[in-house]
Amino acid sequence: MKASRFHLSTLKEAPADAEVVSHRLMTRAGMIRKLAGGIYNYMPLGLRVIRKIEAIIREEMNRAGAIELLMPVIQPAELWIESGRWDKYGPELLRIKDRHQRDFIVQPTSEEAITDIARNEIRSYRQMPKNFYHIQTKFRDERRPRFGVMRGREFTMKDAYSFDRDQASALESYKAMYDAYVAIFTRMGLTFRAVAADTGAIGGSASHEFQVIAETGEDAIAWCPGSDYAANVELAEALPLIAQRGAPAGPLAKTPTPSREKCEDVAELLGLPLARTVKSIVLAVDRREPVKDGAQDYAGPPRIVDTAIWLLLVRGDHELNEVKAGKVPGLEGFRFATEAEIVEHFGSPPGYLGPIGTRRPVQVVADRTVAAMSDFVCGANEEGFHYTGANWGRDLPEPIVADIRNVQAGDPSPDGKGALAIQRGIEVGHVFYLGTKYSAAMRAEFVDVDGKSRPFEMGCYGIGVTRLVGAAIEQNHDERGIVWPRAIAPFEVAVVPLGYGKSDAVRAVADALYAQLLADGVDVVLDDRDERPGVMFADWELIGVPVRVTIGERSLKEGRVELLVRRGMQSEAVPVGEAAPAVRRLLAG
Repeated sequence: MKASRFHLSTLKEAPADAEVVSHRLMTRAGMIRKLAGGIYNYMPLGLRVIRKIEAIIREEMNRAGAIELLMPVIQPAELWIESGRWDKYGPELLRIKDRHQRDFIVQPTSEEAITDIARNEIRSYRQMPKNFYHIQTKFRDERRPRFGVMRGREFTMKDAYSFDRDQASALESYKAMYDAYVAIFTRMGLTFRAVAADTGAIGGSASHEFQVIAETGEDAIAWCPGSDYAANVELAEALPLIAQRGAPAGPLAKTPTPSREKCEDVAELLGLPLARTVKSIVLAVDRREPVKDGAQDYAGPPRIVDTAIWLLLVRGDHELNEVKAGKVPGLEGFRFATEAEIVEHFGSPPGYLGPIGTRRPVQVVADRTVAAMSDFVCGANEEGFHYTGANWGRDLPEPIVADIRNVQAGDPSPDGKGALAIQRGIEVGHVFYLGTKYSAAMRAEFVDVDGKSRPFEMGCYGIGVTRLVGAAIEQNHDERGIVWPRAIAPFEVAVVPLGYGKSDAVRAVADALYAQLLADGVDVVLDDRDERPGVMFADWELIGVPVRVTIGERSLKEGRVELLVRRGMQSEAVPVGEAAPAVRRLLAG
């Protein structure tokens, strides 16, 4: 490819709304152009990266035995009603009507569509295992799209779905996909970690996320340097930090704490460690019932018939884990209580809440560490006051005990092999074992070896193709721009002749090297533009091509050309006749 025939459109400044490095650099390098909020045109340079990512994914998916097909972007609502996700998915699901007023969705994922295919195409256990995948446009109507392609509304995803006759074979399919993902991200040259994760809106019982390690990542990963343990903080088990509850050492006392609403301020006022305080979080769970109009069921939204209030307690230096909280029996679908609900049940505004002396009964859940505390400090349910010396059993009933907090660096690893460390990551892939969640709901069955009909055992496996572009940049950049791993760089090599249109000698060497690299199978671009050297250098450093070859009249007089490796900006001069093998050596390294 010659640069004069390609489309390069770099910018000196990033747009004002670019919040993260990848958004700024992709825009400046001319890889994307914004069309609407969370919706981007992928320009030729960006599309080259996407196609290389897709090629690696296809090769490894095919090698693992998956079969490619293509499912539509628009799907009928009937399938989503069958699975139950039409109502459960939430506002991120874009619902539309056609001219006949029939309901459709713009797919964010394709469990329903693929399950419909399986129930119509797979009749017998003899036809399994099967794993279908496609690479397709997705749409999720994010409330606040941000971070460029990292949190866009329209994106490209590879999603795969396995069908097996029993759990054992389904877990074999799961392991095959797990291994394929390791191969995919390794080939891309990314530093990543596979972590145990929550199943979220997809559902199922087993789940691993593949996280690209980056300081700017949205997700926190807990891992143990002394073992293989790794989990998303949402899922990582928080062990109790107190082995055994101590006996009360003093009386319960209501202590003035004027204008001290935060645990940190209360601890400072009382001269106590923050770990002696307990933080209160109030949640509400609404019970709903369908609305009926006489003898006819009304298909409108169900009405709230009553609301249960829950008080969750974590240590003052800990944070509530909302995913874990939602798994406490009775707390599924919770919301945070309103201030009016808080005052009604506790008689106090937020900041002074606690489990002792509530105005109305509430369900109390204590984190494992809080349940082992004694002589702790908590709100007194009166503005300006906290209790000191609070103890379970003596001053208040024993609570429901559950793991409801985020782990922290230094916490004991759940596998007992050391202490946890925390690092940031960007989720780029996710594998789920679904079981019969969708096949049972949609009556997708096969005839087993004993002649009986059974629902398929399913798994699903996603990779964010366009998100990978952003994640790779977040992990691989410097002050000059992007630093691509070779496998997914838009070009592997840029040949940059200085004065290409003015010097016959420069042009001859540049053309010959360009032709030789093409013949060697190198993805090379020849910058034949009539630009100043500084402009060309800045462009290729911004774009992040792994190797640059500079050819100028001065170096040619010495019989040499300059090779520069973008990662680390290390350069070397080599004889003209050795340039092509030297480039191949650098790419191989």
